Amino acid sequence: MDLTRLTRNIRRTLPDTRLLATALPLCPAIRLYLIDPGNLNRPYSSDEIQAILDNTPYWTFCWAGGQALAHYILSHRDQFAGRRILDFGAGSGVVAIAAALAGAAQVIACDIDPDAIDAVKANAALNRTPVATCQALAEVPSGLDWIIAADVLYDRDNFHFLNDFRHRAPDILVADSRVNTISLAPYRRIAEIIAGTLPAMEDPPELKPVGAYHARIVLPDDGAA
Repeated sequence: MDLTRLTRNIRRTLPDTRLLATALPLCPAIRLYLIDPGNLNRPYSSDEIQAILDNTPYWTFCWAGGQALAHYILSHRDQFAGRRILDFGAGSGVVAIAAALAGAAQVIACDIDPDAIDAVKANAALNRTPVATCQALAEVPSGLDWIIAADVLYDRDNFHFLNDFRHRAPDILVADSRVNTISLAPYRRIAEIIAGTLPAMEDPPELKPVGAYHARIVLPDDGAA
């Protein structure tokens, strides 16, 4: 998977757009193909606005929650090394890449958007990290150690995932830059990380505290009588 395919994907929505390999301020070891900031500082035609609404290219940004969780993972490598990890709602794949760099035994990036899957593959190759992909939680095999999800709670209809995750892995790590708190047990706030979205959609970039929430689940033993 290369930059040519990603460029073709984004130009279905914004024909004059280009992507740049961009290092992340909180995780300088990671580079991602992100939308050129110059494409954000111009007026959009009504056709372009409709195209963005119809096929929003979330994968061309590194959202604050994703950058925050990637930073957390790389700062706590011992928790993730040797583990089987799912990055749910992967977008650009930043969390999956961080998990692979932390020494995870297996990393799977899951996203419903086929363009995001292309982005994960290209960004994983850019960072020389092994990352598998899938498009649905139901496709993920059993035996996960962690489910990690960043910026998937933008819609209240997505909050059911917080419960769904509890049946699939003993450890869950969630962050969302648009949610101030998660009050669902057993999720508890374990960190607050100042992060921003790249490229910045405002000038100067808006940095905000992103809460990271951890849940530890005791899963039933499949071999129990």
